[in-house]
Amino acid sequence: MSDIHDWRVEDDSFWNSTGKKIANRNLWISIPSLLCGFAVWLMWGIIAVQMMNLGFPFTKPEMFTLAAIAGLTGATLRIPSSFMIRIAGGRNVIFLTTAMLMIPALGAGIFLRSQETPLFYFQVLAFLSGIGGGNFAASMSNISFFFPKKVQGYSLGMNAGLGNFGVTTMQILIPLTMTFALLGPISGDPMVLVNTSGTLIGKIPAGSNSWITSAGFVWLFLLIPLAFAGWFGLNNLKVASVSPDVGGFAGSAGKVIYLMVCGFICAAVGLYLMLPPPIGIGLLSKWIVLPLVIVSTLILMRYATPSEIRTSLKRQFKIFSNSHTWIMTVIYTMTFGSFIGYAAAFALCIKVVFGFQHIPGEDGIMTHNTPNPAGPSALTFAWTGPFIGALIRPIGGWISDKLGGALVTQICAAVMIAAALGVSVYMKKAYVSATPQDYFAPFLILFLILFCATGIGNGSTFRTIAQVFDEEQAGPVLGWTSAVAAYGAFLMPKIFGEQIKAATPEYALYGFAAFYVVCFVLNYLAYLRPGCKYKNP
Repeated sequence: MSDIHDWRVEDDSFWNSTGKKIANRNLWISIPSLLCGFAVWLMWGIIAVQMMNLGFPFTKPEMFTLAAIAGLTGATLRIPSSFMIRIAGGRNVIFLTTAMLMIPALGAGIFLRSQETPLFYFQVLAFLSGIGGGNFAASMSNISFFFPKKVQGYSLGMNAGLGNFGVTTMQILIPLTMTFALLGPISGDPMVLVNTSGTLIGKIPAGSNSWITSAGFVWLFLLIPLAFAGWFGLNNLKVASVSPDVGGFAGSAGKVIYLMVCGFICAAVGLYLMLPPPIGIGLLSKWIVLPLVIVSTLILMRYATPSEIRTSLKRQFKIFSNSHTWIMTVIYTMTFGSFIGYAAAFALCIKVVFGFQHIPGEDGIMTHNTPNPAGPSALTFAWTGPFIGALIRPIGGWISDKLGGALVTQICAAVMIAAALGVSVYMKKAYVSATPQDYFAPFLILFLILFCATGIGNGSTFRTIAQVFDEEQAGPVLGWTSAVAAYGAFLMPKIFGEQIKAATPEYALYGFAAFYVVCFVLNYLAYLRPGCKYKNP
């Protein structure tokens, strides 16, 4: 039976006899589904690098825009996804959203077969890839209901940490599969590399053949069996504290799609207001658009949905009257927002900063368009940061179960401040050097430390949320905080792209470090100072 009507995980006897087995089965189907969600969501950062290597006729800022579009849409879809489990049931939501990832994956494989494909097609596919970003909020909310509080740090850390391996898996798998025709004739004709590319096992010289279509097609090999696993192996928890009013699959699917459309509409309007012509009108700053997108999505969900959905949302929206919802939103943005933002921008940063020589032109103005034959391959190193950040996340949750989440978060915030400032130093030196590769080693080491701190801190914030909020609110709060934090996948590529265009990439890191200082102080005041309500949760 896919529906469960008796669920008492805080009862040790029930947990040991029945609950643990069911919870673990749902967890181990959820993890690879989430992994594919992350992979499809963030694949445009790697695809854009290879498009540059193949000579697609688009500018560097336009390439950064592809990752940014997917980032904004995925983050926006997390808002409705945060509340879907109670409305439609965990099995129904996870199965449907995993199956829907086949649309952008198949589309990427088809439209990447020609360099004459208009940029707009790729922007639409990046927009649809946001479905994978929305998956995280629903997945984390769902898994939080399956495990008792005593192991929330571990269970959520495993789901998020191993799920986040989708970023690393994507960054390793796409470059490797692009070296051959994955689907034979369906893969299309090979394209010739204009610039040196790379994989985990080394560089691929210019003049070699590449099948970039594999970047989309490869995910079908995972998504199809995962859809079957989700349908037959996941459960809906039809209990009072989770999703008591869920009906059949068809009705639940309609509710999920309706809520996703609300997110898509708000994301599309936000992108139109913010992006320059011909895609948008470039009317408003991203700092104005993002709050408008978030608020408009919530309003649309609250007042433009059928009464059955509105009733459930009204109850779940009680989280917004809790001040700790907002505190944890800021702190979680520091950890997960940084992880996902750096993961989206890392490959392009390596390519743009270290893959070109930065030399004065005849007029004395610094130029950044001469390929650097000694530069590191972005596709060879891009996987390392997300790999470490994802790998260490379950460890962060486990340590926090022992030491307390807030204390671990505080240490991570301090490390992130120092590492961000360190990265800024070497990025600044590299971007004014004819031999930027001289600064790559310290840049990479400090960036890996930064990724490591985001991963541990992400695990520690899971622990804090599980302790501060009750069973009914913890799931929606996890989803909501992850939704806001996911805008890092939009903001960071956008900010890096803007600062690189202005020839001051280090300014991006200065801004991130300043935000980490704010989070350091906030975490102390809320959860570590003497006399606080929740001491080191």
